[in-house]
Amino acid sequence: MLNSSLVQLIQMFKPVELREVRKFLASPYFNQRKDLIELFDWICRTPSPTLEQGWRLLKGDKPYAESGMRLIMSYLHQLLEEYLIIREVTADPLAKQVALVSAYRKRLNHAACVRAGNTLERAVEKQPLRNAHYHNYRYQLHWAFFQVENVQNPTELPRIRELSAALDCNYLSQKLRLYCLSSAHQAVYRTEAVLSEEQTVLDMAVQPERLSDPAVSIYLSVLRMLQDGTDESHFKQVKTQIFDLTGRFPEDEMHGLYVLAINYCVRRLNTGDQRFFREVLDLYQAGLMKGYLHEHGILSRFTYHNVVAAALHTGEHDWARGFIHSYKNHLEKRYRESAFSFNLARLEYAQANYGLVLELLQTANYRDPLLNLAAKTLLLKTYYDLREHNLLHSHLDAMRNYIHRKRVIGYHRSNYLNVVRYMEKLLKLMPGDKPAHRKLWAAIQAEEHLSEKAFFENILFDLQ
Repeated sequence: MLNSSLVQLIQMFKPVELREVRKFLASPYFNQRKDLIELFDWICRTPSPTLEQGWRLLKGDKPYAESGMRLIMSYLHQLLEEYLIIREVTADPLAKQVALVSAYRKRLNHAACVRAGNTLERAVEKQPLRNAHYHNYRYQLHWAFFQVENVQNPTELPRIRELSAALDCNYLSQKLRLYCLSSAHQAVYRTEAVLSEEQTVLDMAVQPERLSDPAVSIYLSVLRMLQDGTDESHFKQVKTQIFDLTGRFPEDEMHGLYVLAINYCVRRLNTGDQRFFREVLDLYQAGLMKGYLHEHGILSRFTYHNVVAAALHTGEHDWARGFIHSYKNHLEKRYRESAFSFNLARLEYAQANYGLVLELLQTANYRDPLLNLAAKTLLLKTYYDLREHNLLHSHLDAMRNYIHRKRVIGYHRSNYLNVVRYMEKLLKLMPGDKPAHRKLWAAIQAEEHLSEKAFFENILFDLQ
């Protein structure tokens, strides 16, 4: 029974929701079966409920019938899903007002429909959001008014222009958003385009009356940024727009816009354009301040790592230290300590506090193999800077064995094996051997998979 959809649904509810559900089930409007309330209460207080126990609770000494028990569970499950639906719909006051306008219209109470519609119109314009849902509400509002007015004066076609404008903006915003997601996906996975009519949509979107609408213009700018990655003007426009859109789009949509802009910066960084560390840090700082980089209240450990990397590359050491400490408790609990110690070690390394680096790295427990390898790489660099060559040789052997033992695959395997290999070559380099020096420099520059290329190039430059 623990694996049943009913038990899993009940376990999903928070304590406050469980109390609400209990009241919902006790309402005779929704439920008139006492056995469903008894079953719900029993599941809530029983750690490991079974079908047979549930049957005895509800049916006493009657012979056990699994099909009968599952039927009762199905009834309860349907009621709980109805609770979810009602809670979802009633959470949006605009959706409730739309439903009220529709209800009055269907009952042919035109005066009440218009009154409720006017209330809805004021609420729609007063609320701050201006995304596709805003235009959807405007469309529903004008559609209700149109149906009332058309009955009263069938010789005219009122509100057609308003209906068309609201429908166009809603459609264009959502269609352009899909094109942006498709373009971003293609850039990563090299897939074929699957969406049609893109040029028709673009021709509609560039009309002056559409460009003035933020729901359309932002996704048009993002699409241009993604499709023409070499023209920085598109990125600059996107950056300006998303900073200006604070409060105008819901948090989940703003999160998506920030991610698209950040990923663009990452692609530029991957081409070697170091200027984009500043750009991406600007986005991270704004997104953190406004709360757009969290998901369900949690900051991804990958975002945490990337923010610190951008801050270190731009020399924002004081800001990085504040971020590392301030956002530690925003991380998922199981990754909190490892992410904190690793990123603090990165900062201490950047400030040449090697003793603190060793202390942080040697006492931390990095269960994630990739984070473990990143930590081992930082330890490798620290040993080299300290001229601890004996420790470094032992560390390189241990690192290579770890890569083989953990079966790290793909890019990561090639990258970290290259880190080990080139460090070993560097240690064997004889002073004054210029041909060997040039050969190693060329090999490192030509290496496709080497995350620490700049570290090795700096060492070779200093050895000249």
